Amino acid sequence: MPTHFSQSSSSLTTFAPRLLDWFAENGRHDLPWQQHQTDTPNPYVVWLSEVMLQQTQVTTVLPYFARFMESFPSVQDLAAAEWDLVAEHWAGLGYYARARNLHKGAKQLAEIIDETGDFPQTLAGWEAISGVGPSTAGAIMAMGLHKYGVICDGNVKRVLTRWAAIDGDITKSATTKTLWALAERLTPVDDSGRFAQAMMDMGATLCTRSKPACLLCPLQEDCLAHAQGRETDYPVKAKKQPKPSKFSNALIIKDTDGKILWLQRPDNGIWGGLWSLPLQFVEKIAGKASGKPAPNKPNTSAERLRQVTSNEKVFDAEFTTAEQIIHEWLDKHNVIAAPINQTLLDDAPIKHSLTHFHWYLTPRSVTLDNKQTTALSTALQAAEINIHWLTADDARATLGLPRAMVKILER
Repeated sequence: MPTHFSQSSSSLTTFAPRLLDWFAENGRHDLPWQQHQTDTPNPYVVWLSEVMLQQTQVTTVLPYFARFMESFPSVQDLAAAEWDLVAEHWAGLGYYARARNLHKGAKQLAEIIDETGDFPQTLAGWEAISGVGPSTAGAIMAMGLHKYGVICDGNVKRVLTRWAAIDGDITKSATTKTLWALAERLTPVDDSGRFAQAMMDMGATLCTRSKPACLLCPLQEDCLAHAQGRETDYPVKAKKQPKPSKFSNALIIKDTDGKILWLQRPDNGIWGGLWSLPLQFVEKIAGKASGKPAPNKPNTSAERLRQVTSNEKVFDAEFTTAEQIIHEWLDKHNVIAAPINQTLLDDAPIKHSLTHFHWYLTPRSVTLDNKQTTALSTALQAAEINIHWLTADDARATLGLPRAMVKILER
């Protein structure tokens, strides 16, 4: 672990006092989960907010946090809640693995409190909770328990790489070790909770990704990136490869009352535990230069779908069990889902970007008669698939839907 840093001893020693003085005057002190002004801090609200704030902005999190606290005012309430209710509260916030870990973590914490009478009191105890990494655990220790804790999240890394001109790729373990060592060196033992909040505020309000407000920064006099006029060159990160694209039909299967078939996604994988329309993966094949379909390759969506479903390996990988049953049932009964809209603009796929790829979803609709509805439902229930037949409005109101499904309903 490195012990020598590019900044002077004086700069290292005065970093925290300068930052805390700035925070006292200019920091955010009215966020609903903040505990730095509380004599008896509540680690539950810090844990909940930290999970929600991972890769998500404060303005987005605020209404979700309020809804969670209203419905689940204690960790025991969250632990006892049904997953569908938790998913409904989380729907639209994205990165859904966080919600699954949150629910699992609540159950773990409730058990620990039953056994010991309190939340975990050590860093290792919090890191053992599902979905809690070193920085989240440090934040909970510092802000939720008023003990010593160090954070090194995205905001902190941005501040530190600029201030100390750390030019290593922040995705590499060596740079991560350097940043953690610097964060530990700068964090005051007796006031790490306020320091953690101040570092978060610095990154969120002044030392932003673009157009940092350096003239207002209490650290500008010895910030090495500022001295070089290279603030936005930090943090250094390897250039991302372009995201691949994935193409699917989203099937709006209705009964005679206008109710739509909804499937609960498997716990693992994309949108785990949430509710979705049945999807049909469609392979996209285009020529290298012209963008036109390559010779002797399938052209229409139906032809591309047939190619995918005839490839057993791709079919099994891209279709959930429920979607396989639905596709085979529709094919066997010669039921065809047709495009919903007539205009070229409305019939364009809906683009939904996820962490690792862009997903283009084309809504296609079909209405089943009563006999067909019963037969398809029976086939799915025989395979122990969780389904609902609900109108679009009822689904939005009662199910945890991914944002992509809401986009389709709003089409």
